[in-house]
Amino acid sequence: MSIKKVIVVNYEKCTGCKLCSLICSLYHEAVISPFLSRIDHIEFSDKEKGFIFVPVTCEQCEEPICMYSCPRDAYYIDENTGAVLINEEKCVHCRICVFTCPFGGVLVSPSGRVFKCDLCGGDPECVKICPSNAITYEEPESSISDKKKETAKKLLTK
Repeated sequence: MSIKKVIVVNYEKCTGCKLCSLICSLYHEAVISPFLSRIDHIEFSDKEKGFIFVPVTCEQCEEPICMYSCPRDAYYIDENTGAVLINEEKCVHCRICVFTCPFGGVLVSPSGRVFKCDLCGGDPECVKICPSNAITYEEPESSISDKKKETAKKLLTK
């Protein structure tokens, strides 16, 4: 199964409003809580630009390490969206996937439940609410790993 569309974050457009996190938790958990959002935020301080905000969510990897590392085979790929999902009935919350994800895309709720972005079934709420269009949902232009490397280089050279 190939990835159909991915969430793409342009950190240079992000204002740090965190509306994406709030709508995410509201949509999935029916409560506004950054601790229940599938989007985390990293903030960097830059002497020239001030703060740089980077929304972090599951990258929906072409070769998902979270899925391969799961001892309970709780992960699967959604046939409609190509998203890597968790079968909560199989998950024992061992957190191996959390530790193996190189991008911080697998999260743990305050109750200990493991969760991650499911692309909202193919219609991501975070994309719809982002006022600066820093988060988009699009077909990958190049391989996802190339985009990740490009973003990492930009962050490291600033």
